[in-house]
Amino acid sequence: MTKKKLLFFLTCLLFIFPLKAISLLNMEKEAVYPNSTDSLYQKPNKGLFKTIANAFSASDTTYISPNKYVFSLMLENSNWYEYYRFSSTSETPQTLSLQPDMKNKFGVYFGWKWIFLGYSINLDAIRGNSKPQNRRTEFGLSLYSSLVGCDIYYRKSGTDFTLLNSSDFYTPNEVSTKIDQISGITVDVSGVNVYFIFNHKKFSYPAAYSQSTNQKRSVGSFIAGFSYTKHNIKFDYQELPSIIRDQLDDGLKFKQLVYRGYNVSAGYGYNWVFAKNCLFNLTLMPAIAYKRSNTSKESTAKEIINNFNFDFTTRAGITYNNTKYYVGASLLMHTYDYRTDKFAINNNFGTIRIYFGFNFLRKKK
Repeated sequence: MTKKKLLFFLTCLLFIFPLKAISLLNMEKEAVYPNSTDSLYQKPNKGLFKTIANAFSASDTTYISPNKYVFSLMLENSNWYEYYRFSSTSETPQTLSLQPDMKNKFGVYFGWKWIFLGYSINLDAIRGNSKPQNRRTEFGLSLYSSLVGCDIYYRKSGTDFTLLNSSDFYTPNEVSTKIDQISGITVDVSGVNVYFIFNHKKFSYPAAYSQSTNQKRSVGSFIAGFSYTKHNIKFDYQELPSIIRDQLDDGLKFKQLVYRGYNVSAGYGYNWVFAKNCLFNLTLMPAIAYKRSNTSKESTAKEIINNFNFDFTTRAGITYNNTKYYVGASLLMHTYDYRTDKFAINNNFGTIRIYFGFNFLRKKK
């Protein structure tokens, strides 16, 4: 990781973490004022920092209740999913759909207030199903406060992909269109996504994804955000099976594609309290993205292309939380679309989490 990337990453942490900390610490100071028609009473602000803290932690206690405990212990199983679709734009477009194996991890995490630290292991490596050359690197961090949220991620794929299917290639009937162990492809993806929740006093993302609050009533909110991503796709088409390589369209014969995307998104999230202590969230965030790319091919020099495309982020979660024990599952999926006059790439990657935990050491009133 370069110095610029490291500085950018640390800057994000320094910006988001204090806001999260201030938000959760001040939620403990919330109280119901018995003689007021407003369900939330906040002590008078004293100073700039308390004013900012109140802005980020303000919530309506008829819709949201804070966590009642200091510490938490959680077990989590996470699965990392990736999918890539290459297609040409010729009169008879060809497509290649590729996917690496899902990566399965198990971890134990200890939480204090807004911080969760722990350790996870690759279950595939323990079972002996992960080859050294196919090991991938993943890092994901999602931060949730009442007002703003942030996703930071980095992924580097292995070199062994599965060719799920192909179209507009002539293949004899006895040859399967699904081929395992396709090498010559590596993908690096990194990015940061920041979003703002408009109805943050009633709508709680932490209730659905970090269990630091509880949603008491169903409610939705409009959400807006922006993100930056960098994709580095290396593709050695010579490693494809000969029956496909010999027919491959010239538009798909690239060596490397590096593109950066800057997008602005707007969408809607809804928290559905379908039973006592039970919550389901679904959030859909379409985005318009400006992308700048460098493409390397064997026969030509690098091409620099600027264009606009559409991206999409999907977030879903279901949880049971009685303030003492909680169990649930969540999905975070990013969809990116890149198109030129010669070829197009659609890639999806996401994380599926299944978790169970309990809180302990009740907070002092």
